Amino acid sequence: MSAMRHRPMAPPGQGAGAGTAGEHGDSDDNNFTDDESSPLTHDIYGGSQRTIQETKGWDVFRDPPIKIETGSTANQECLELTVKILKIFAYVITFIIVLTGGVIAKGTMLFMTSQVRKDKKMEYCNKDLGRDKSFVVRLPEEERVAWIWALLIAYALPEIGALIRSARICFFKTFKVPRTGHFLFVWLMESMSAVGMALLMFVVLPQIDAIQGAMLTNCLCVVPGIFGLLSRTSKEGKRFVKVIIDLAAVAAQVTGLVIWPLLENRRELWVIPVACVMISCGWWENYVSPQSPLGLVRVLGRIKEEMKYTRYFCHMFLSIWKILLFFTVTLLIYWAQGEEPGNLFAMYGDAFGPHKIIVYELPAGLGGVLPDTLESANIDTVDVDAAYNTVVYVLLLQIFGAYLCYIFGKFACKILIQGFSYAFPVSLTVPLSVTFLIAACGIRIDDPCFFHDTIPDYLFFTSPSNFRFNNFVTEQMAWAWILWLLSQTWIALHIWTPKCERLATTEKLFVQPMYSSLLIDQSMALNRRRDDQADVKTEDLSEIEKEKGDEYYETISVHTDRSSAPNKPSIKSSDNITRIYSCATMWHETKDEMIEFLKSIMRMDEDQCARRVAQKYLRVLDPDYYEFETHIFFDDAFEISDHSDDDIQCNRFVKLLIATMDEAASEIHQTTIRLRPPKKYPTPYGGRLVWTLPGKTKFITHLKDKDRIRHRKRWSQVMYMYYLLGHRLMELPISVDRKDAIAENTYLLTLDGDIDFKPNAVTLLVDLMKKNKNLGAACGRIHPVGSGPMVWYQLFEYAIGHWLQKATEHMIGCVLCSPGCFSLFRGKALMDDNVMKKYTTRSDEARHYVQYDQGEDRWLCTLLLQRGYRVEYSAASDAYTHCPEGFNEFYNQRRRWVPSTIANIMDLLADAKRTIKINDNISLLYIFYQMMLMGGTILGPGTIFLMLVGAFVAAFRIDNWTSFHYNIVPILAFMFICFTCKSNIQLFVAQVLSTAYALIMMAVIVGTALQLGEDGIGSPSAIFLISMVGSFFIAACLHPQEFWCITCGLIYLLSIPSMYLLLILYSIINLNVVSWGTREVVAKKTKKELEAEKKATEEAKKRVKQKSMLSFLQSGIGDNGDEEGSVEFSLAGLFRCIFCTHGKTSDEKQQLTSIAESLDSIKTRMDTIESAVDPHGHHANRHGRRRTTSSGSKDHHLLTSVAEKSGDESDESDSDTSAEPKQERDFLTNPYWIEDPDVRKGEVDFLSSSEIQFWKDLIDQYLYPIDNDPVEQARIASDLIELRNKSVFAFFMANALFVLIVFLLQLNKDKLHIIWPLGVKTNITYIEETSEVHISKEYLQLEPIGLVFVFFFALILIIQFTAMLFHRFGTISHILASTELNFCKKKSEDLTQDQLIDKHAVEIVKNLQRLQGIDGDYDNDSGSGPDRIARRKTIQNLEKARQPRRQIGTLDVAFKKRFLKLTADAENNPATPILTRRLTMRAETIRALEVRKNSVMAERRKSAMQTLGAKNEYGITTGAPVNNNGALPNQRSGRVSNAGISIKDVFNVNGGAAEQIYGSNGGGTINQGYEHVIDEDGDGNSLRLTTRNPHPHHQVSWSQNTNGGNGTGRL
Repeated sequence: MSAMRHRPMAPPGQGAGAGTAGEHGDSDDNNFTDDESSPLTHDIYGGSQRTIQETKGWDVFRDPPIKIETGSTANQECLELTVKILKIFAYVITFIIVLTGGVIAKGTMLFMTSQVRKDKKMEYCNKDLGRDKSFVVRLPEEERVAWIWALLIAYALPEIGALIRSARICFFKTFKVPRTGHFLFVWLMESMSAVGMALLMFVVLPQIDAIQGAMLTNCLCVVPGIFGLLSRTSKEGKRFVKVIIDLAAVAAQVTGLVIWPLLENRRELWVIPVACVMISCGWWENYVSPQSPLGLVRVLGRIKEEMKYTRYFCHMFLSIWKILLFFTVTLLIYWAQGEEPGNLFAMYGDAFGPHKIIVYELPAGLGGVLPDTLESANIDTVDVDAAYNTVVYVLLLQIFGAYLCYIFGKFACKILIQGFSYAFPVSLTVPLSVTFLIAACGIRIDDPCFFHDTIPDYLFFTSPSNFRFNNFVTEQMAWAWILWLLSQTWIALHIWTPKCERLATTEKLFVQPMYSSLLIDQSMALNRRRDDQADVKTEDLSEIEKEKGDEYYETISVHTDRSSAPNKPSIKSSDNITRIYSCATMWHETKDEMIEFLKSIMRMDEDQCARRVAQKYLRVLDPDYYEFETHIFFDDAFEISDHSDDDIQCNRFVKLLIATMDEAASEIHQTTIRLRPPKKYPTPYGGRLVWTLPGKTKFITHLKDKDRIRHRKRWSQVMYMYYLLGHRLMELPISVDRKDAIAENTYLLTLDGDIDFKPNAVTLLVDLMKKNKNLGAACGRIHPVGSGPMVWYQLFEYAIGHWLQKATEHMIGCVLCSPGCFSLFRGKALMDDNVMKKYTTRSDEARHYVQYDQGEDRWLCTLLLQRGYRVEYSAASDAYTHCPEGFNEFYNQRRRWVPSTIANIMDLLADAKRTIKINDNISLLYIFYQMMLMGGTILGPGTIFLMLVGAFVAAFRIDNWTSFHYNIVPILAFMFICFTCKSNIQLFVAQVLSTAYALIMMAVIVGTALQLGEDGIGSPSAIFLISMVGSFFIAACLHPQEFWCITCGLIYLLSIPSMYLLLILYSIINLNVVSWGTREVVAKKTKKELEAEKKATEEAKKRVKQKSMLSFLQSGIGDNGDEEGSVEFSLAGLFRCIFCTHGKTSDEKQQLTSIAESLDSIKTRMDTIESAVDPHGHHANRHGRRRTTSSGSKDHHLLTSVAEKSGDESDESDSDTSAEPKQERDFLTNPYWIEDPDVRKGEVDFLSSSEIQFWKDLIDQYLYPIDNDPVEQARIASDLIELRNKSVFAFFMANALFVLIVFLLQLNKDKLHIIWPLGVKTNITYIEETSEVHISKEYLQLEPIGLVFVFFFALILIIQFTAMLFHRFGTISHILASTELNFCKKKSEDLTQDQLIDKHAVEIVKNLQRLQGIDGDYDNDSGSGPDRIARRKTIQNLEKARQPRRQIGTLDVAFKKRFLKLTADAENNPATPILTRRLTMRAETIRALEVRKNSVMAERRKSAMQTLGAKNEYGITTGAPVNNNGALPNQRSGRVSNAGISIKDVFNVNGGAAEQIYGSNGGGTINQGYEHVIDEDGDGNSLRLTTRNPHPHHQVSWSQNTNGGNGTGRL
């Protein structure tokens, strides 16, 4: 989509690649390319004379790059093994918990309903009452009331949870009000479900035994079964068979409803079908489909679709209604059974309190048979105390069993282990429950005292009468129950075949917001959604292509990004492809930093190429496919040229970047690589270098000239936002809908010039973006890299900041800062109102310099949050950046960060009310949390000061006032130095004080440890310290990759006074300093500037000399320059002795001055004459510019710069006086830097006029260099000092008041303290004289300072630690969901060929496209065993290296070279490394690839056959290429091939000996969403003849080459 157009640098027919085919013939297999007009097919990549490498025999020894695994490439094998083991544990533990929870919930529910039966009688254990007697117990009404209340509570709790969830979403997020008719229908179905549940619990289950009750719960699927049957469409496969099974399942369910009423002939059992059908109405929604052939079901399907948006609004009312309805029906049932409903309330206290159970002693003649009546006068009774807490315990078991079953079941669905750990245990719940009930009831009947010590003897399940296991099969209808179980399994079959995405939301997994506690397994099975979207299979690709009629891989995003699949016909499938623009800012990075960055980009290039090739040639759908382009914005990239002060050249950092490109590429691809020199573009802002990387992604470096465009990082960000999102997106000639779709899927990956990351880290961030469309930005885990104590401190600081603070922000609100070194921003979010436009605000006020320019990434995130977007943190997305290694650099970096952080958070807090209203993710509680942190930051110095005062008292045994004086003096002295001295002196003092404080902190730690030894582990200090260290240790254990960061905690502890006291003071007092402070270098200066500097230095020395000691003695004499002597000496400037004095020649100075003025006059006249004779030869076009005398810093600000000198000043360099005429230069045509010998290699190209105009307009509007107005500078400097003074005063007063209050309270701690209940010391004294024992207790006191720590910091620590646990759980879930266990999947031999290719496509392509070993030297270090070294083919490899060969510099060419030679015949091709060691190199795998290769060839043949007769509408005949690469400009084309051509020719689309009549867009790198844009290497000035044919894929243009057989047909 680039808008660049290239100027042809050679006449037609003489392009770089014009003679390629003729020169090399068609015998070279390497002459393949993925794109006909690709620049990589020429020059060193295949075609020019430089591609042949000739190596002398004596110079064949090699030094290939060594693969070093550091940073992002560190070995992950241990972690991968750990994660796999963890996933196995997840499988097993989740299965056990879901099954156990389900069985406990089911069992306790049946236990509770068994006690609800009226007048329940059961045999009582005679163990405590008399072994020779029989006893019977009848439950009193109080006991029954208690169990009724338990069932009511168990039913109500999940509904209360649904109410809370619905209210939270409706109040804090968005909701939609349903239509009245739809709401009434939902209300009716939910009401029927509630009434049915009450009937089942209080009428049906108490009347049947527990085993029958468990079986009956398998008969609650009638309505879902019927709706599922009616929703089947004719498009379904094997529909007839499915309908037959549906009918059988429904029939089995119906038999379960009537079998017991018919067999037992009890009137009350006819409630069973009513209750079961009404309950099953609650799951109607999951089984209706809008595509049903029946109109009624389609209407219900539309209601279901609307419920996706109105569900929480409905359930906010329905939850309360269902609780009230369930309770009302319970009262009615209680009343219908002849009881007084008021008893439920009157007996509540007795039911849950102490009461008696009456046990009846049976006469011996009854023989253990329970009598019908127990009121006979001759029956003795015994009163037994009721175990009234039992009902509470059983209720808690029921609640927690159901909740754990639901929570872990949902977890199983999220991490994609649903089959084994969700469906299996849910299906096993009833069979296992029935098994346990059979065993328990049989044992209880045989021995009433078996459960004597476990369950109260008067409570048990309702057991079958005269139960024996042998007759269970016949009497308990076991065979019928198996049918019911199978029918439920069929109706809920969808839980076995999930298709949900990783970490799917609850709304995507379940229909209802919560579960049904009393019927947990049915709820889990029937409430799990059935309408997951299926993945598109590879075999469906041809159908997709026919339907879409678009380029193959442009259809992918429609299926991979289902949530945003548009319904608008104007949106093309290609518009939804993920586009990632990596935008890096560079300045003065070192070589090592540049190489790490470039290697990261090379890895992205390799990954993108593999995904593109896999989709194009292996026909694989890749859900993670993306397009990639890199942009680097180089600040202050130019300096004064070496030969003239009037010209500019690239500085040494740009040249360093150019020099390191090949080295970085060689390290990544493990072979020596020479990239093609970059194209050079003069631009209005400076210049541009464009590389094409081996994977064919663009690498574009924008060189900024700070005299032409505003410098600093924020303005670089404005450049790429407006260029990529404004010019290249909004100016596209396409519809608004298409622009919207493209913006939605366009992401800016913001990077620093020293960042190190892997493609997987970016993929994780893109996953977050795709999952949540409201996500504006996402950041990863930043790891500092470097060495030394400052780096160790930052290791721990970064770790704690990410583990606790960022995780907390992510969980309870939004991340406030997505760091610019590695973050992903959504293009559409940046383009929103008050974001991109406001980001261009020029800093005109003092506050702006602090908030806008010192912390630009934090301000950008603040703007996104204030527009309602969410910012997230992904702990699994790792990136590594170099951090300051020196004390001064670190302090200067934080001097920028601290004020900008405070300013941005204060801005957010000030606008909190509006932000809460517009942003669903920011709540009032989150604002309170941020206010607490802000208070801690502001009062941090005071708090640390008080801590030091208390620590001195404890460690050095001194009083409070002495400690106060010892601590206040150095702090006040440091503040005075910060106000009066220069920065370097401030930093030196800070370094000295930091060292001293570190020693003091070590003494304090020892003293505190001794104090803790005295006070004991129960003291407040010990508890806080143990809690803090414990939380850090647990956090480290939960981050195993980063565990060793905790070892730097000691340095962090020693640095607390320095970082939280001195650093804060340094930052606040230097608030008026707005320079960058890091990576500063001295800029190159002109000769005039050097002379002026020298003159200024001499003047300064003279002034110092005049102001030296006893200078008053020289007053009136001047410098005695009018006298000189033959002999003279002086002493330290105090006096000077002159002997033989004489006056200087009085007219010497005047003569010299006169001569100089005459020479100047002559020179001026000569200049005038020369310019009249040759106006272009002398002093031509200086552009009216001079380089400034700035320090050349990346963000060197106007406040520290010197005013520019105009170009017409009289002083000229020596080179200007040369008689040789100078070349006229224009910075947009022929600037000197493009001819610089260090960057001379490579083509020169020019931007299109439209892009030039865009840059000029952008610079004029927002990015023009700010003039150095001394008056304005003075005003800003004054305002900054005023802001500094106000801030310091407010800061100082807040801390002073805080310290004063707490310290005064501390002085009166004897009166003001809290008695600490733990760690009490008991002293026992025995007095012999009086024989008295005196016992005294000594309590620890929580003093005011301790109170502040415990309640403030402990609260923050608790919040952060809890949020960290939840965030870790989410991250581990993400990792587990992404981890595959090979032995849990089908083995390779069980996979079909297509499945094998689909599963490992990207990995296979990465191995096939490797540049290393392209000539066959794969086994350089191969082999194992004791002779591994000896078996190296060293000499063979060296001989092979001698042979002249052509380099293959692009990955796709390497892929196709291997792909064409691919064969399953190992004898003919024994050395082709197709797969890694993880994928065995089996013949089946290679054969599968060969089949896919043949399939691709057949498709191209078929396409060619259909287009052989295509009409050449314009009759174009040309023998000359018209673009830079010697080929016709690439246009969008279909895939066509000549019938009968070889597989080699299928790929060889860039010309060859054989006549070819097909073309292909093949490269896949363009993939533009609009047709008319010419490829970047096309000729911007050539005429494009295109037809308005509605079938653009069938257009053919013909080309004939009369110079040979190299005709090329282009589509």
